[in-house]
Amino acid sequence: MTEKALRLGTRRSKLAMAQSGQVADAVSQVTGRPVELVEITTYGDVSREHLAQIGGTGVFVAALREALARGEVDFAVHSLKDLPTTQPEELVVAAIPVREDPRDVIIARDALKLTDLPRGARIGTGSPRRMAQLNAYARSHGMDIETVPIRGNVDTRIGYVTKGDLDAVVLAAAGLNRVGRSDEVTDFLSVDTVLPAPGQGALAVETTADNADLIAALAQLDDPLTRAAVTAERSLLAALEAGCSAPVGALADLLADGQIVKEMRLRGVVGTTDGSTLVQLSTTGPVPETHEAATALGRELATEMLAQGAAGLMGERAL
Repeated sequence: MTEKALRLGTRRSKLAMAQSGQVADAVSQVTGRPVELVEITTYGDVSREHLAQIGGTGVFVAALREALARGEVDFAVHSLKDLPTTQPEELVVAAIPVREDPRDVIIARDALKLTDLPRGARIGTGSPRRMAQLNAYARSHGMDIETVPIRGNVDTRIGYVTKGDLDAVVLAAAGLNRVGRSDEVTDFLSVDTVLPAPGQGALAVETTADNADLIAALAQLDDPLTRAAVTAERSLLAALEAGCSAPVGALADLLADGQIVKEMRLRGVVGTTDGSTLVQLSTTGPVPETHEAATALGRELATEMLAQGAAGLMGERAL
């Protein structure tokens, strides 16, 4: 007799369905049970306002969490960068699988790279973080670009370029990889140019705190090094009291000596969206072996950034 299917809550977008499908296959392998995708519409999916206007934090998450709380689904998959930094007591992130490529990318007309874009080029992005860093890069390299706020799914955003409305758009490499469209990338942005959002490229698999059997099964998908890195990044975001649509970038790198991982370097950036002012700092320490150690690394860097004036550069504070 076939065991009852596990119900996985997911947003309806093509990207969300693709990444949830990958997790569903992995969960089915470790549990031996079928997994059914349950499509849920979130406020962020139906609102046409820019993320900064609707609050950003949690707009793609709340409906999934409500479905978990009501018992309509057994677990949910989120893009980790969409999760608020405060975790509800009744829910637990049971797995953070191995992270995809965290970088941002450019898809531009005529296969252009960022440095090849003509004067006056219009670059679309819905992210204040990307705007801040792209405009800062342009200022420091004598480029003349205009960042244009946009929203929409992958098809919509790329469509702005193919229709000629924009010269380029910025997207996450991870998302394009997951939907099989990485061959359309015309330039990978170095993290020295644009630091990604905290947690970018990683997924969070969440379930209710009282579901011990499922928590134990999902834990088999967890990657400790990815969890340590994103915990440090999100700790920085939380200590800055910034929401997920604030102009904050963070990336924790693992520094290796040959095959042995020795240290973790955490980099953070906060800037005004016009790129006129950036606070960009880093710190390095032992690879965190506990949640508390990873959290401390993020808080340490946030404290330094706040001392350098980071608080005054963020348009949104998550108070």
